[in-house]
Amino acid sequence: MAKIKVLITVKTYPTISGKYDELVCTAGFTEDGKWIRIYPVPFRKKDYEQQYKKYEWIEIDLVKNKSDFRPESYRPYSIESKIKRLEKLDTKQNWRARKETVLNKVYYNLGELIVEAKNKAIGTSLAVFKPTKILDFIYEEVSREWDKKKIAKLKASQDQTNLFDHPEDPFEVVNKLPYKFKYVYEDNTGKVSKMMIEDWEIGALYWNVLRKYEGDESKAIADVRKKYFDDFALTKDLYLFLGTTQLHHYVSRNPFMIIGTFHPKKETQRKLF
Repeated sequence: MAKIKVLITVKTYPTISGKYDELVCTAGFTEDGKWIRIYPVPFRKKDYEQQYKKYEWIEIDLVKNKSDFRPESYRPYSIESKIKRLEKLDTKQNWRARKETVLNKVYYNLGELIVEAKNKAIGTSLAVFKPTKILDFIYEEVSREWDKKKIAKLKASQDQTNLFDHPEDPFEVVNKLPYKFKYVYEDNTGKVSKMMIEDWEIGALYWNVLRKYEGDESKAIADVRKKYFDDFALTKDLYLFLGTTQLHHYVSRNPFMIIGTFHPKKETQRKLF
């Protein structure tokens, strides 16, 4: 066990795990600039003062997750491990402080990254990737409900005494997103790929604009596209945080998905004359 400082850069949209808990995959950088994944974290069941934000440094007792072969994967020492929130990096000077930690190693060739991921001596499962060009932002409709058996198990467990009980504040499972959102992009070889976006923020944005438009899904999707394509892809200096799932790491042709975006403004070069 070691107390580790982590700069949080990734929080994925909550999922219902096989063990019937709602969990969030968290990832970020250690003080020496290396990627680290923290899983499982029952984020929304944590006390408010422990609910860390992106680009906050946190301190937590972690151990290597021995059930996960990916080198970056750690887990809290116990489900009761306290999370100490520290300073937050601001966006001054076009995200300068954030860039100093985040952009130390950037991939431009997706094929090279996949080869590195599948090399068992390396096993890279988290990366910063810079697409050469974003071609499109697309969506597809998926199931609107979580697996009923998993939900039933989760609700049944709430009636039992366990570490997560908050009887004065009954826990409700987060809504399942009814759409998958994806970027279509080119890497520096011209290879075109589609990749799903699993970031918490895209889910939160969808629900917020859906409320704004009183349930009009087409308008909500248009607003999500406006943010992720018209804004991030066309006007910002967009980088993608990529991560694999343990299940698909060695078996999928491309095991990566987008688990976050990094989008400072484009740097403008000053004219010399």
